[in-house]
Amino acid sequence: MVFQRFIGAIGSLAITFLLISHTSHASSTPSTATAAKPAQLEVYKSPTCGCCEEWISHLQSHGLKSNIHHPDDLNAIKNRYRISPQYQSCHTAISPDGYVFEGHIPAPVITRFLAEKPEGAIGLAVPGMPVGSPGMEMGDRFTPYDVLLLKSDGSSEVYIRITSLTQTF
Repeated sequence: MVFQRFIGAIGSLAITFLLISHTSHASSTPSTATAAKPAQLEVYKSPTCGCCEEWISHLQSHGLKSNIHHPDDLNAIKNRYRISPQYQSCHTAISPDGYVFEGHIPAPVITRFLAEKPEGAIGLAVPGMPVGSPGMEMGDRFTPYDVLLLKSDGSSEVYIRITSLTQTF
């Protein structure tokens, strides 16, 4: 009888240690909710730009959060983040880790970039304001455009070509 109690106590202790070990390990492992936390972008734009507001709504509808700023000198922001004039558009967004997103970039492309973090990249740009890009919708009108990968050496390359309003990423 004493031996059975002893074995039972050992079994209870073993189960307790297993539970504590599992709980400790689970709490130190990042949860899926933490890993899936949406990026918080700092968006710099003119206070009167309607297409920028539409682009921000597009971001939000795809789970990207934003803080909006209306600087007195938007070009100073673009210069600070080394966005050359040929890559510029009407707004600039900065990720928490310092990546730049210039212009009307589709939110899924930003999300993909942030997951990939290409080596040597400072961010993405859609120069100008292409018709049919997020924030520049005009019914069924659409002009194909490139999302450019901006590199730290000042050069760029095509990251993705957008060929239709319904393109999936």
